[in-house]
Amino acid sequence: MTVTLPDGTQLELPDGATGADAAGAIGEGLLRAALAVKYDGEVHDLHAPLPGDVALEIITQRSGQDALDLVRHDTAHVLAAAMLELYPGVKISIGPAIEDGFYYDFEFPEGVSFTDADFPAVEKKMKEHVKAAETFTREDISTDAALERFRAEDQPYKVELIEDLVRNTGVETVSLYTNGPFTDLCRGPHAPTTKRIGAFKLQSVAGAYWRGDSTRTMLTRVYGTAFFDKKELAAHLELLEEAKKRDHRKLGRELGLYYFSEAAPGSAFWTPAGTTVFNQLVALSREMGEDRGYTEVKTPQLYDAELWKKSGHWDKYQDDMFLTSTGDERPMGFKPMNCPGHFELFGQSRWSYKDLPVRFSEPGLLHRNELSGALHGLLRVRQFCQDDAHLFVTDEQLLDEITACIAFARDTYELFGFTDADIRYELSTRPENRLGTEEFWDTAEDILAQALKANGLAYEIGEGGGAFYAPKIDFHFTDSLKRSWQLGTVQLDYLAPERFDLTYTGADNADHRPVVLHRALMGSYERFIGILLEHTGGELPFWLTPVQAIVLPIADRHAEAALAAAATLRTAGLRVETDDRTESVGRKIRDAELRKVPYMLVVGDREAEEGTVSVRRHREGDTGTETVAALAQRLSADSAARVA
Repeated sequence: MTVTLPDGTQLELPDGATGADAAGAIGEGLLRAALAVKYDGEVHDLHAPLPGDVALEIITQRSGQDALDLVRHDTAHVLAAAMLELYPGVKISIGPAIEDGFYYDFEFPEGVSFTDADFPAVEKKMKEHVKAAETFTREDISTDAALERFRAEDQPYKVELIEDLVRNTGVETVSLYTNGPFTDLCRGPHAPTTKRIGAFKLQSVAGAYWRGDSTRTMLTRVYGTAFFDKKELAAHLELLEEAKKRDHRKLGRELGLYYFSEAAPGSAFWTPAGTTVFNQLVALSREMGEDRGYTEVKTPQLYDAELWKKSGHWDKYQDDMFLTSTGDERPMGFKPMNCPGHFELFGQSRWSYKDLPVRFSEPGLLHRNELSGALHGLLRVRQFCQDDAHLFVTDEQLLDEITACIAFARDTYELFGFTDADIRYELSTRPENRLGTEEFWDTAEDILAQALKANGLAYEIGEGGGAFYAPKIDFHFTDSLKRSWQLGTVQLDYLAPERFDLTYTGADNADHRPVVLHRALMGSYERFIGILLEHTGGELPFWLTPVQAIVLPIADRHAEAALAAAATLRTAGLRVETDDRTESVGRKIRDAELRKVPYMLVVGDREAEEGTVSVRRHREGDTGTETVAALAQRLSADSAARVA
């Protein structure tokens, strides 16, 4: 056989050769470093026979996520092995690698309560398996033999998995992997031995229904992570600790921005301070949109089911909607997105080609019936507001409008300090569950690709990640903790104009279909605020902070001058408070620092007499004395220019 390496080199190997043979033919050093091989887009065991002429990559610990997934899957097996030894009678289910680690789900014997206090004993037992350098050995056996084995071991979850495989796919064999005394049902792949697990840590315990079904057994899910060396693990754990400090749920409470209540699960209650932040973002969207030809509209919250059927949401999205009915049992649905309302509104008027593009924007309130287990602070809620817009354009205007949407997104993100280096562009293509013909999807995907290329933007393909009605360009950015978040999206939709019979009169005096662009840049304001809090650690840009300056009189006799200074700043359009408590100025400064107020303005005898303030910058300390008038002018200009 002939295998082709990533650099184009071709390697001649005998029929039946393995990945290990290929690595060894390249060099003994590579063979020692090899963990697995990759071909046809999938990772395979190092010692499995190669299928023939393939493009082959040797996976080593330098191979990024593929390598980490291997070692984490290995560690999940080692965890299960340790659990079986420490807790006789435990039932094991599944243990995959996940984005930042792995988990394994267990059903413990009656009376056993497993908590994170048990981690040290389990980790000690796991280290024994790692130190023993146990070989991962694969065996393919008949499904009948596998069922007999796991029934004898009283492992019902493995039995169910095999029975489902037989029923759903008709397979006659399954693969087992053994390391030391432990054998698991697993399709693989695995690294050669447990010794390749350099460092690991168990992290948390959670409940998880078997197969995600709330009617099934609640299992104990044990999460952990693994790396090739202790240094990588330590860096990751340090990042997790920093993430805990920056958790927007924690910061939201500390800064007094919002809270959640069982009175309205999954919906934020915004305090005056939080509402200020929220409204500043909405104002930004409006201002930037007006400059770019957007007109704001307002559409209903509740629609007749017939509208959702026309849009396709009734069939494709109904489970995620809140549904109700009128007194005459007319089915209705609260809107989870603004699109159908904007289509209905556009269809109420006659439009000429001279009117297009029409750009409707709406900071629309939306509701989605998220599962309670999926709710996560501001990042996953049931009620949210989106900086949504729909553009109705001609075919000739399409590329220019997509380009303008991309530029709008980049201009928006730049205000928060996000540069092109932080943004990743993704073209999300047709999902499996979709509407429209293949020709429609071919055309729409091609136009979005053209727009990205015309702008000179590198992009990735998100296979199957499009909406059910249209492909899209998604904007992802990497935050200060190196996490990736999706913010904006531009979706190209030829289907909705057909379904809603939308038309405009062309230059030929005939009816034509517009094309619709769905566009959101921040996404939901709730999620954007949550992400921004975590990215900045709560140190919001100056123009966005709820309180931009606080005036601190040293003693009661300075209160009048402090109030006058605050009034001058407020007249200049700044958000200002005065802290006239009978506390020491040092205590007032500490409290303002905890609230992350950008400017603390101290007023004493000299300042009161001269009409000045002693200025302290958050986290920086004293910056000198300024007249109140000059400071008001400077800070007002910074706020208006949206200086960070």
